[in-house]
Amino acid sequence: MASDSVSSLILFIAAMLVAAGVAGTLVTNVTEISGSIDTYSGEVREQIDTDIEIISDPGSDAIYNESDGNGTVSVLIKNTGQKTLASDGSALDVLIDGAYVSSESATFTVREGSSNTWRRGEVAELELEQQLEPGTEHRIVVIVNGDEETLRFYVP
Repeated sequence: MASDSVSSLILFIAAMLVAAGVAGTLVTNVTEISGSIDTYSGEVREQIDTDIEIISDPGSDAIYNESDGNGTVSVLIKNTGQKTLASDGSALDVLIDGAYVSSESATFTVREGSSNTWRRGEVAELELEQQLEPGTEHRIVVIVNGDEETLRFYVP
């Protein structure tokens, strides 16, 4: 009987050691996952709160203007999200026909509201110095914090 008690005690101690090891591993993993969620939740919220709409009419002649061999693309963009954006257009990434347009060739102006922020409901004009081939369809993609809007238009 004494040998049964000793073997049961050894098995009980071994089970406790295994349980403590598993519990320690689980606590470490849960802590790491919780930290990751805290880190990325701010970025995800920023992406969810950001929303824009291109409100330019693709059928109008107001989008592309060519004079003296220089082309200008003008697009009206409305901030429809909860997030207030910078009025200098620094949050925007722009592609024309798949090519990235640098900020040096772009002018961004908030048409209404305050001068240093782009609030919900306000419209801004994005002007790009870009020569486009006439007689073809073109595509502008505007990206802000992961929100992507596309405008297809034809240059006569």
